[in-house]
Amino acid sequence: MTIQQRFLKFHDAIKLSREDDAYKKAREKDDSVTSDVKKAFHDAGYPVIEDFIQGSFAMHTGVKRKGEDFDIDRAVVIDSENAPDDSVKPKIVICDEVLEKRGFKNAQVKTPCVTADYASENLHIDYPVYRKSGGAYELAIGKRGSGEAQRYWDRADPKGLKNWVVDKSGYGGSADAKVQQFYRVARYLKSWRNEKFSSDICRKLYSIGITVMAKQCFYPVMDDEGRPNDLTALKNTVSAMLTSGYFINQGDETYVVSVTLPVTPYREIFHNNCKNTGSQFKNKLESMKRKLTDAIAEEDEKKQCEILKDLFGDDFPDCEDAKKADISDKRRFATAGAVGTSQGA
Repeated sequence: MTIQQRFLKFHDAIKLSREDDAYKKAREKDDSVTSDVKKAFHDAGYPVIEDFIQGSFAMHTGVKRKGEDFDIDRAVVIDSENAPDDSVKPKIVICDEVLEKRGFKNAQVKTPCVTADYASENLHIDYPVYRKSGGAYELAIGKRGSGEAQRYWDRADPKGLKNWVVDKSGYGGSADAKVQQFYRVARYLKSWRNEKFSSDICRKLYSIGITVMAKQCFYPVMDDEGRPNDLTALKNTVSAMLTSGYFINQGDETYVVSVTLPVTPYREIFHNNCKNTGSQFKNKLESMKRKLTDAIAEEDEKKQCEILKDLFGDDFPDCEDAKKADISDKRRFATAGAVGTSQGA
């Protein structure tokens, strides 16, 4: 088994999509809850005109997390003409009239969305509410107890964000293969985050921030026959992430991480992150880069595998059956044909 084959096997182990069998119950619950939300909104006088999946499922970057709930990120859209001026009202309808009555626990109206956990399933749900006028979306901001100034509809572009992430127009030839490599690289990075950071820091390293960084820094790597080299693509992406201005020096070798959303409202993704979060993120990325560089230089496949397993944990394939790599083939993969164009790094 080559290192590339091991990466593909690793990807199969961590990948999670809405169509996967493991997600079947969550998918059915999502469909059922969405149906109830539509009915409740209709009864409240602002019928749903659109709904769609957001987040990692929409962007093809979802990963499994051991011991963690499945996530649902379902956008609900109402027409601006029917939307109440108070942006919190529709969110309270979802929380009180749907989620709590259906047995969700910890149902809360939070500033950007409504969240809850389903008591009898490993399921966490986020329901952002938008109003729409023409093609423009606005997100319902505010929570219970928010003052009037903290209750408002804020410009947003949820579909534009998804389209930006999945765009392959800058990849030139073999664009389909290259965008698939990007999805894998983004998943490797998110799985590495889950493996290497404490739960407290992990929660602050938002998936969308990592995905945006990976997209802006991704450089597809294929050999002359169009075969992917995920190891080198990942190393090059990590290297670019470290040199693209995301980490702002705060003195005394401490950093905060700063990444801007690439679409409206162009907000800071890692807003209010502390020096501990940014410094750990940068330091661990530096360590990852060194280990990926070592893996590329290593001629023994078993040692390569051991380096990568240390990075990614038990989901990376075992090393026992690894044989000494074919050096000429390895050199060809490490240096040949970095085909395509950089996406902003």
